Amino acid sequence: MRECPCGSGLSFEECCGPILGGERKAATAEALMRSRYTAYATADVEHLRRSIHPRARRDFDERAVRAWSEESEWLGFEVLSSTGGGEGDDEGEVEFVARYERDGEEEIHREISRFERERGEWFFVEGRILGPETYVRPEPKTGRNDPCPCGSGKKYKKCCGR
Repeated sequence: MRECPCGSGLSFEECCGPILGGERKAATAEALMRSRYTAYATADVEHLRRSIHPRARRDFDERAVRAWSEESEWLGFEVLSSTGGGEGDDEGEVEFVARYERDGEEEIHREISRFERERGEWFFVEGRILGPETYVRPEPKTGRNDPCPCGSGKKYKKCCGR
């Protein structure tokens, strides 16, 4: 038994396999998101198309999705948060990070995906891609004319700032 690509720690047969195979529906928005990552990792483009809400399928570019899926090495998936999307909900959001390598470069894809449930089935509606997090310095930036933080007594520009 191989481990499921979605990172759940379960085997593929216990986790996303039955969802991709159509043997069972995803019980939660997070389960559907995990199955969508696994579909990218296994190039199951049909599941990716089928799991999109019918009103959003017109924008589905099968060729581009297949190329991205097959030309990437999928390295890992992590759910950062879920809002709603439970078995008693009709809407939900899942924030996640997917790591993959393409053309020799490791990429990080961070997104908040929105899901809706209709007649007991979860569908992906849309995703909002998030950029890298902004780095915030713990202390103010040292100016060129400020005293050097190393304690030399010199101006920063004449000491460590050169």
